Amino acid sequence: MKSVVLGVVLTAIIMIAVGCSSSDPLRSPSLANLAKIAPDSFQVEMITSAGTIDFRFYRHWSPVGVDRAFYLFKNNFYEGTRFYRVIGGFVAQFGGSGDAEIDSVWRNMSINDEPVRTSNAKGTISFARAGRRSRSFTMFINLVDNSRLDSLEAGGVVGYPPIGRIVVGMDVLESLYSGYGAAPMRSEHTAEVLGRDYPQLDSIAATSVIRMW
Repeated sequence: MKSVVLGVVLTAIIMIAVGCSSSDPLRSPSLANLAKIAPDSFQVEMITSAGTIDFRFYRHWSPVGVDRAFYLFKNNFYEGTRFYRVIGGFVAQFGGSGDAEIDSVWRNMSINDEPVRTSNAKGTISFARAGRRSRSFTMFINLVDNSRLDSLEAGGVVGYPPIGRIVVGMDVLESLYSGYGAAPMRSEHTAEVLGRDYPQLDSIAATSVIRMW
């Protein structure tokens, strides 16, 4: 009898372990994986409908923000998403996974606020936010020097901390379709909705971490 009970217990442990190791990193992210620290620096290749952009991220700029960015880019969270807010002389913004179910999970997984340690210069990338502890998955890239965002107070929080910068492909960023302006901004900006209502928006095909150090 003891051997039978022991066998059942071991089987249950194995099943739990297998389930944990095979959990979907986007639909059911584990707290252990989310808590992992990103490399000090890493480079991401982003393939868009307009061309390829390479970003370099620096953890000392925004440790919490870069940890989250590393997880999202490593797991290709942004596959299929659109640049839904492109305003000439200001920013190009993207966010959402392209899947409403995944987005609903991550909206409730926001990260803590951090101070601004480097300026929102042209080509830098930062998390968007809408108040205290609201950074989650929406990011914007500065099309010009937006240093005023370093000290801008909104929703009780001061500044938008950059997490990285473009190292290749600034010309691609500047070529993104901007004809819609801020019109496509909405809470339900799934790829399906944006593709239907704003078909000329550029999109992200895939992202990959190509270098870490």
